[in-house]
This record gives sequence, C-alpha cells and structure tokens, in this order.
Amino acid sequence: MHELNIVLIEPEIPQNTGNIARTCAATGARLHIVEPMGFKVDDKKLKRAGLDYWYLLDIAYYDSQDDFFSKNKDGNFFYFSTKAKHTHTDIVYPENTFLVFGKETAGLPEELLFNNPDTTVRIPMISDARSLNLSNAVAIGTYEVLRQWKYPELQNFGQLRDYNW
Repeated sequence: MHELNIVLIEPEIPQNTGNIARTCAATGARLHIVEPMGFKVDDKKLKRAGLDYWYLLDIAYYDSQDDFFSKNKDGNFFYFSTKAKHTHTDIVYPENTFLVFGKETAGLPEELLFNNPDTTVRIPMISDARSLNLSNAVAIGTYEVLRQWKYPELQNFGQLRDYNW
C-alpha cells in the first residue's frame, strides 16, 4: 500500500491549512503539522476551509522540526521550494513519501534545503512570480505523486445526478 504524507512546517494562514486538510482528506494523505502555527487549531477559518471533511482526516502534530524528523526517520522526504534546482515532475516518488512545505512568508529553512539538494524540488512558474499559494502547491505536489502511483484507492469516475452515461 502506498502512503503519502503532507508536512506543513510552521503554517501561518488558517485558510491554507484548511484547504490542505481538505486535499489530504480527499486523497487519503496523512497531514503532519509542525508547530509553531500562526493560528489555533479551533480557528473558524481553518474549519470553514476544510468544510465537513475533518472526520476523514488523518493528522499528527509535532512540537518542532526535530520532533517531526525524530518520529519519522524512515520517510522519503521531498522538500518543495522556489529555490530548488529540480522540478517536481522529474522525481520518482517511492513508498512512504513525505512532501514537505514551509511557512507562507519564508518557505523552508535554507539549511534544510542545502543539506538535501537531490530531494528539493520546485514547481515551475514565470520568473517574476514569487511563489504559488501554499495550498495550491500542496495540491500540485500531491496529485503528481498520486498520478505516478496511478491514483491508488481513489475513485476515478463520476456520475451525473440527472442522467446516466
């Protein structure tokens, strides 16, 4: 079984985290949140963005980056950053993948990126754009991994409400 993990290091905006929680719930990815956060977990904006998907969410909280990495030593980590040399689609994502994203205002610590050059990836964009919205970047990364894995355990068909195909 494939296991996909989404890691938010020090998220700051509740709406982004709520949208990411909804993406995780809809895809079966586990969400890892590394504190400190820029909001409280009971924030109404967080709950509203996640809507009624919270019961589907597998979520874990960590006191710090050290706490997170010490509890997930066997993971295959991929760090998303605008500073990366590799494109997110050039990577083959193995079992037990962790997609790691930094806070909205600063991204991931440069020391972490410097120490992991082969697993630091970027989503291409025009040179004048500073970055993508965090929740959009998470969705892009998540669906690239799931596409490579052929969307395991995800429903890949829909049904019209008033008509039959």
